[in-house]
Order: sequence, then C-alpha cells, then structure tokens
Amino acid sequence: MTACAIEPSAGHEDDGVAPAGCTLTADGAYAARLASAGDSWFPERWTLGGPEPYAVPLPRNQPEEPGTEVQPMGDGRVLIHRLVAGRHAFSLLYPTGPGTGELPLGVVECRDDTARLRLLPPAPGGERAYALAVGPRTTTVWLVAGGAFGPERLAELPGRCSGGVWLDRTGRLLALDRETGGRTKAVVVDLECGGEVSPLLQIAADSDDRLLLADHDSGLLLIRSDAPSPGQDRLGWGVLGSTLPVRFPECLRLRDCTVTPFAIQPGQMLTPESCAVALRVDGPRGSWVSVWRPAERRVHHLPAPEGWLAGTGLWTPEGVLRLPYATEAVPCGVAQVSPPAAAAPEPGGMAPHPGRGQGPDARAAGATPATGRVQVSPPAAAAPEPGGMAPHPGSGQGPDARAAGATPATGHPPEPAPTATGHPPQAPQAPQPAPPADPASPPTPSTLRPVPLQEAPLGRLVTN
Repeated sequence: MTACAIEPSAGHEDDGVAPAGCTLTADGAYAARLASAGDSWFPERWTLGGPEPYAVPLPRNQPEEPGTEVQPMGDGRVLIHRLVAGRHAFSLLYPTGPGTGELPLGVVECRDDTARLRLLPPAPGGERAYALAVGPRTTTVWLVAGGAFGPERLAELPGRCSGGVWLDRTGRLLALDRETGGRTKAVVVDLECGGEVSPLLQIAADSDDRLLLADHDSGLLLIRSDAPSPGQDRLGWGVLGSTLPVRFPECLRLRDCTVTPFAIQPGQMLTPESCAVALRVDGPRGSWVSVWRPAERRVHHLPAPEGWLAGTGLWTPEGVLRLPYATEAVPCGVAQVSPPAAAAPEPGGMAPHPGRGQGPDARAAGATPATGRVQVSPPAAAAPEPGGMAPHPGSGQGPDARAAGATPATGHPPEPAPTATGHPPQAPQAPQPAPPADPASPPTPSTLRPVPLQEAPLGRLVTN
C-alpha cells in the first residue's frame, strides 16, 4: 500500500523525464507549458481567451527540471509540480510586475519508492487540480490545489490506474483505467462519495478497455480496446445512455501509424454522431492532424501548423479547430483550422447512433465486429441539475448534416486529399502552414451517474 504524508515545500531534483507539450484549461481560456531558453526550462502561461493569444513567462530564481509538470488554473495562475528529493511539491505561480510570485501549497510524500505521481487533466471550472499517485498495488487520488488545507487524499483504489477523463461539469466524476487481474477496464470514481468506484467499460471479459475522451454535451465517448482484435488496440466510440454497442470504424485504422484523439467538438446536443473529433496521427513521415465524425466513413487529413504543440487543441462549438503553436518568429500562436462540413450519410452507410434503444439494430453498417454485444443502460430517471451531466436522450432521428460543419475561413490551409482507408497516410502538403521540418522524427451530481458499457447477456458477435 502506498503511504503518503504532507510535508512543507522544498527544492527539486531531476527525474529525467522530458517536458510535455502544452496543457489547456477545460474551457480553453489558458494554457501552460515548459518553455526553453537555451538548455534551461521555465514555466510559461498562455492567454487564449482574448482577441490575440499572448504568453507570459513565469521564471523563478533557478531553471526548472525537464520532469516538472505545469497546469493552468481558471484564474490565470499556473500550478507547478516539482519532484523534490523523492517528495512532490506543489505551488501556484503568478506574474508580479517584472517578477514571478509563488504560493506554496504543500508536498505529497510517497514513501513507496516505486510509486509515481502525476497531475490529472485540468478539471472543469479550473478552481481545483488533482493528481494520481500510482503504487504497485493501489492508486490514490489527491486534491493538490483548491482545497482548504493543502493537498488532500480523496480516494484510494485497489489496482494500478492510468488515464483520467472528467465525465461531468462539476469535477465530481472521474474515469480512470484500472488494471486488476491482468486486465484494464475503465471505472468511474465519485470524488464526493469517498471515492466510490463503479464500472464504466466492460466490452468483453478478456479485453482491455480504456476511455480516452468524453464530451459533456453529446455524451460521445472515445475508447481504445482490443475487444474486436485480441492483442491489437482499436479506436472505438459509444454514447452514454445508449443501448447500442461500441463501434470500431475501419477508417480509424491507419497502417504503420498511431492515431490518438485529443479533442471533441462541444455543443452538439443530442447528436453525438455529428461531433467532429480531432486526431493526432504519428507515422513514419511525421505527425499531422486529422478530423473524423462518427457518422462518416472517412478521415479528413489536414496539415498541422509549423511548431504545433502536438496533441494540443480544442474545438469551438461552431466547428473551428484551434491549434496552439510556437515558432521562432511566432512564440505564441493559435492556428484556426476549419475542416470540411459534415456530409450526409451515404446510402447504406452508418446509421445515426440513437439514444436509449430508439434506433436501428446494432448491426448498422460501419461497425467493425466486436467481441460481445456492448450496451449502455440508461441512468436513473431524474432531471439534470444545473451544471450536471445530462443523459443522452434518444431523438430517433438522423444527424443534421450541417450540425458539425464549419464555415471555411479565408486564408485557412486547404485540406489535402484524404488518404485511403487502411493505408499509411502521406505527410500533408499545403502552402501554409508547413509540416514539421524533420519528417523522420515521430513526431447530477447525486442522481446523474455515468452508466456502464457492459457485455450484454447474449454475448453474440456484432456484425455489419
């Protein structure tokens, strides 16, 4: 069992971990990253909510180590996590005229030398920040910023957990990928009920099922699982509150490439199949951006801006993808990318994903066979509380082809021809912005609860 104690703050030491690219608040108003100055590193806050993005350096008396984590808070301060002689120190940084102020929050000490602690993705609201301490047999969720008395232990779970996806707008329901008994399954941790754990993904008894992204408005879930192809991970999608199975589209399989979703278009109420999903694609020719919608059978490949902080970005409700980038000429920039508008489903193509069993049979075209039928049971009947996660009601209608469309903006990079499904995509070519210079480098609350995606009793094979 991992034992932790709270100690006063102190210095830091190098753990040999390379710095992450960039972290955005849940609303996209701020970002934070470790910026480089020669061979040294310092925290930098980006303000993205105004008319023009700008960066504010937040250096301290000495440079930071590359393993230091930074995370923006909703009020513009930056949380910093340093490793200090085996202890994890947390502070808030903020600009003070020509210098940088620092508010120490305390230290979490993991007495088990094998335990690892990292920050979880920014919570909705931006007032609190959380960390995950993973030991050999247990995992602990810590509140490290926003509490009344410094770091606070919130929950301890058996097993080793990874991932971290927020399922509501209040920062109460946290999805984690828990490894127990040699299998990994996504579970939900209720941080306001003493860390109560409930299952979320159970696609097949012998599959590893992880949750990658979740959208609060539509209920769209992006999943990685080896259920359809044992021993090989596949990208799939499902909807909270729906009775249809998780689907694994063939168009998301790109040979010799790793595809990672990093943002879902918000504001698409009742139409998860029309949500645009931004994908980072890493292949032999470099890294680039792709866009996919569940209702379509194709992936749109787009050129990434030069200096893109790879894997970072967010959607506007209108369907414009904003990608932060930094170059020598533009140290703080945001590229606006408008992908093609959503197309109407082709005849015989994938049917819309209805809510709560009001739509077609699970054998709709476009779904790759998965092991076992997967079902999402509706939550208990209750009216959503303000700010809570609304369940996904069934409309019984197809998606509006214009719902996720984006109006092309003058001057935006043109979309290169899409790559054939199942073949390695070519590096995007566009007049602006240019691809990376080195193509060889890889580049409610109490009543509203998420409902688990479980294996249905029949356990039959889902076919096209």
